[in-house]
Amino acid sequence: MSTIPQRLSDILKYIGQAETAAGRRQGSVRLLAVSKAKPATDIIRAYQAGQRHFGESYLQEARDKQRTLSAFNIIWHFIGPIQSNKTKAIACHFSWVHSVDRIKIAQRLSEQRPPHLPPLNICLQVNISGEASKSGISLEQLPSSVDVVSRLPNLHLRGVMAIPAPEADYALQRQPYRQLYRKVSQLKHPELDTFSFGMSGDLLAAISEGATWVRIGTALFGARSEVSPQAIGLSGESFSRSDR
Repeated sequence: MSTIPQRLSDILKYIGQAETAAGRRQGSVRLLAVSKAKPATDIIRAYQAGQRHFGESYLQEARDKQRTLSAFNIIWHFIGPIQSNKTKAIACHFSWVHSVDRIKIAQRLSEQRPPHLPPLNICLQVNISGEASKSGISLEQLPSSVDVVSRLPNLHLRGVMAIPAPEADYALQRQPYRQLYRKVSQLKHPELDTFSFGMSGDLLAAISEGATWVRIGTALFGARSEVSPQAIGLSGESFSRSDR
């Protein structure tokens, strides 16, 4: 049975191979360990193996872990849906928010970010596939949303996040990421350097199209059954799409 440190090493090797395959610079893609629904002990194991960035989707669960793990120098990312009544706690207790899906949420995060903390790093969530079941701004709304959000104090608009509709075909996986990357590149905002693209099922496609953060949960922490280190290869066959 594989351990979390072994899985972390395998995943980082996988990312490095994907960077090479895509002609990317080594180290240009960072791993965000999705630790939702996983115990603090698992986070400690990953931390001791060198992982520092962890993503959480549920505020109360995240706050419990933050209190338990306050002695560790963990950088916390919020990656789940955001309700208006949760923005104050998120603004106070996270360094990154990947799931800002409307201007109102960005405004609240800006207003509620404590002045003694550095600006909150945020990504605008784009509903790149236009799915009714998913939140996020449309591709057409992106330029005006960037213009508004980039002027808000106490925030640092870093880039975009997207979760396209599932596709098994590699070429089809690449298309929405390519479309969004090109759209951001056309905007007159050179400070937008972050592309939170890719989970377990489409990692190679995301890296091929410019991802700078990839969000991996099950392949690192395991699911109901163990994930063997042999299963984590460049094919990506072991990965699931549950890393939100």
